[in-house]
Amino acid sequence: AAYNVSGEYSMVKAAGKAGWIDGTKVMMEILMSMKRAGADIIITYHALDAAKELNK
Repeated sequence: AAYNVSGEYSMVKAAGKAGWIDGTKVMMEILMSMKRAGADIIITYHALDAAKELNK
């Protein structure tokens, strides 16, 4: 299992809102890196945004 802490979530959201990064791409990369590292369960504040992105 793996999880994001609130500070990581806030950092990605703030940087995305400021236009410094593509927040969606960074969010998905964070989650995919957890999966590649072997996590079978991921707990994250990004859950709703990730679900919306995956359902596009």
